[in-house]
Amino acid sequence: MAQPPDMPAPPNAAPKRARGRPPRFDRARALEQAMLLFWDRGYEGTSFDDLIAAMRISPSSFYNSFTSKERLYQEAIEAFQAQAAEGFLGDLASGPDTKSAFARVLERAAREFTAPDHPRGCMISLACTHGPPALDGLHERLAGYRHAAQSAMAARIRQGIAAGDVAPATDAEALAGYYDALLRGMAVAARDGANEARLRETAAIAMRAFPAAARAGNPFPPP
Repeated sequence: MAQPPDMPAPPNAAPKRARGRPPRFDRARALEQAMLLFWDRGYEGTSFDDLIAAMRISPSSFYNSFTSKERLYQEAIEAFQAQAAEGFLGDLASGPDTKSAFARVLERAAREFTAPDHPRGCMISLACTHGPPALDGLHERLAGYRHAAQSAMAARIRQGIAAGDVAPATDAEALAGYYDALLRGMAVAARDGANEARLRETAAIAMRAFPAAARAGNPFPPP
């Protein structure tokens, strides 16, 4: 039997959709939005509905791309860590001496912890410091990042002792622990509303405790 000819489309008919897969979402952008949300609200304070709304993806895309909320959180903290570590390690390696390098670290912290374009404080410093046993794995991962930062500071102090710009009797681990605790406290203070000027004042006082072998001018000038 002969096939009937194609019927012309009505004049006001909507155009047919092209067949094929729908366009993929921007995974990097979605991860960035999730990182900001976790940074602002914490792991437990961020719901699944919050995430898919901020990331602008469907539940199926979420599970296909990120598997679970916990896995997404791990990716988010890894992304934050990669960004933060670049500046932190760069500051530690900079400057004419160790004291100046630490002043740069604190200066960056005062600036970044209070920047208006992202949540206040530091995602690594504030994340998963307490929680239920189910989050022990996340706590251990974040504690590892925090310990790594302190170890990097201790290594820089030992380098300064060897170079002669840090007092030779300095306990590198103890001094690194002091500045690590200061950075964590600055992150909390920023979260509670301290501005950059106040954090810089705190940092300037802390730098007076640095046991430099030869003290030059003020390595932490006012803004």
